[in-house]
Amino acid sequence: MTDTTELPARSDRALRHIGIIMDGNGRWAKQRGKIRTQGHLEGLKAAKRLVKAASDRGVRYLTLYTFSTENWKRAADEVSFIMGLVKKYLREEFAFYRENGIRIRHAGDRSKLPADIQRELDEVCQSTKDFFGMQLILALNYGGRDEIVRAVRKLAIERAASLNALGEISEDAIAQNLDNPDVPDPDLIIRTAGEFRTSNFLVWEGAYSEYYISDKLWPDWDESDLAEALANYQHRDRRFGAVR
Repeated sequence: MTDTTELPARSDRALRHIGIIMDGNGRWAKQRGKIRTQGHLEGLKAAKRLVKAASDRGVRYLTLYTFSTENWKRAADEVSFIMGLVKKYLREEFAFYRENGIRIRHAGDRSKLPADIQRELDEVCQSTKDFFGMQLILALNYGGRDEIVRAVRKLAIERAASLNALGEISEDAIAQNLDNPDVPDPDLIIRTAGEFRTSNFLVWEGAYSEYYISDKLWPDWDESDLAEALANYQHRDRRFGAVR
């Protein structure tokens, strides 16, 4: 049996973009008799480990599903704690971003985030925009359907402004109005905690992504789990609807 932890750094078979649905923080805490917020704290530590591991392996883009448009339905104290973690991470990890050349970007509806989170997000995105390494995209107040709706609205406004309201509505036109149109579609989407659903993550961009489902809860993930996911990806035959 192959030891996946021994894979060379560039064993990603031209893999450029990974998306991760980080699931299982609450269950991790419950299994240990801890409150849910402790699970989110450990999940943040796992995120930093995996960001470093992906960067070291030469992954160019990594999108982390940080907070969805549906997560506002959770208890107010849990939402407040998660937002506090986001703010703390954005502010205090700049040295980590600089050391690893990591550029921070955002996907999601920025306008509905708390004002202090918007400021921190804007500052870190601006401060890291010229970093040359991996691009870390934080899907924060993000929903795939919401992104498509916002893209279509932007397209409609553009068409109205150019007096071309009857112009062709094409896939390319919509794609160019998504949150990060210059970012390639994810090659691989990883979901932890054994759940088999997309949860409104990268609905448009993930149409032909390969999925990797792990039973392991997100706070327990480390570099070896990423190596295993990448090794599994090596055996996928991506045909994009064609027959070879």
